[in-house]
Amino acid sequence: MAQLFEKAEKIYPRRVSGTFRNLKWAAMIVLLGIYYGAPWLRYDRGPHVPNQAIFVDLAGQRGYFFGIEIWPQEVYLLVGLLILAAIGLFFATSLLGRAWCGYACPQTVWTDLFVWVERFVQGDRNARKRLDDGPWTLEKIGKKTLTHAIWLVIGALTGGAWVFYFNDAPTLAEGLVHLDLPASVWSWIVALTLSTYFMAGFARENICKYVCPYARFQSAMFDRDTLIISYAHERGEPRGKHKRGDSWEGRGHCIDCDSCVVVCPMGIDIRNGLQFDCISCGLCIDACNTVMEKVMLPRGLIHYDTENNQEQRFGALRAGQLPPKGRMRWIRPRTVFYAAIMSLVGALMLGAILLRSETDVNVIHNRSPQYVRLSSGDIRNNYQLKVLNKTHFDRSYDIAVDGLRPKNIEMLAAGDVKVSAMAVPANTVGEFRVQVITAPVGAGRTPVTFRLIDRSTGKVAKHASYFVQP
Repeated sequence: MAQLFEKAEKIYPRRVSGTFRNLKWAAMIVLLGIYYGAPWLRYDRGPHVPNQAIFVDLAGQRGYFFGIEIWPQEVYLLVGLLILAAIGLFFATSLLGRAWCGYACPQTVWTDLFVWVERFVQGDRNARKRLDDGPWTLEKIGKKTLTHAIWLVIGALTGGAWVFYFNDAPTLAEGLVHLDLPASVWSWIVALTLSTYFMAGFARENICKYVCPYARFQSAMFDRDTLIISYAHERGEPRGKHKRGDSWEGRGHCIDCDSCVVVCPMGIDIRNGLQFDCISCGLCIDACNTVMEKVMLPRGLIHYDTENNQEQRFGALRAGQLPPKGRMRWIRPRTVFYAAIMSLVGALMLGAILLRSETDVNVIHNRSPQYVRLSSGDIRNNYQLKVLNKTHFDRSYDIAVDGLRPKNIEMLAAGDVKVSAMAVPANTVGEFRVQVITAPVGAGRTPVTFRLIDRSTGKVAKHASYFVQP
């Protein structure tokens, strides 16, 4: 059978040190610390309420983020958060290129961690290649087994930390120690363990190249002032090998050592120009700067820059002039547009959080029958009221109807028991049936407004409805 495609070669990133490698280490430590540690943060919300600072309570159908409590009716807040995240990513990309991919993407963070483990156990680039190419010996079996065992442990910790966000962390940890967890929790832990093990241990750069759609449409957010990894072609070419003591006359500063290639986690050669595979991690910059220092040349042959700065610099060199100092244009139509959208969405979300009521009421007019004519000649309409008490205390509510002059308003709780006030326990939804009776006035539908008055605070919640008359 004919082989139509060449098998992709495994990438063995070489260890490198420098400013951007240190920045990646710092980002990895901070982000992993937040991910693993956030479920253990406590936040006192009062009695009978979870005290986990960040918690998704699936059973109670609520989400908690410190002092913010989100109910299913407030799903628009989650939509706003997703919009902010998406536009924020577009905004960062227009300014800094794929900085998210290089430093903060979960795939990058966990892959960095897995590569570090692999390097710690098996050695640096050449040692790992020799180990893979060599025969299966006890040493190879031992190192491979230890590497994959650590990967699986990290994967299990990753899956375990994720389910902590949906369960009380100390309680779940105790159940985990005693292997006493529901099947649903075990299934999530196993699934996330295996997915982390596969994606960070084997798929790695292929996730960025073939799975993640961001690499494909990132260019739509770039412009000529976006900061990207750049190779100073006018300074580096013509490239060639260099020996100590050789003259630099008539040749570029790139000594064709391929250091920028062997440290790249994507396996690309940045000297060929910007490529969609590049995740802007900056490791090639660290590698090249190290080489430049060894051959006693200025750093920055590979650097962060914009296309406009490169063109201006190259034009000045061709004209025999001193290259201008590069600058960043932060304020541009594209960045202003993204910032305006984020500001608008953020302001709307903040307003919704600050102005939201402690009580929500939903009124449903019974359609069968739409009205009842009583023997006295009065008209009765029936309504179903759902009252959401968002506070952590039991509440009682009085009811009033604006828009007509009812003779009587009867409130019935479960079992059609008449009540003098609507009592709703903390953090629950109370369901009531309300009968509004009035003398005939006009015909057809009359707009009305139901008002619920909190007996303890006097706060009012309203909902518009209608009253039907023959």
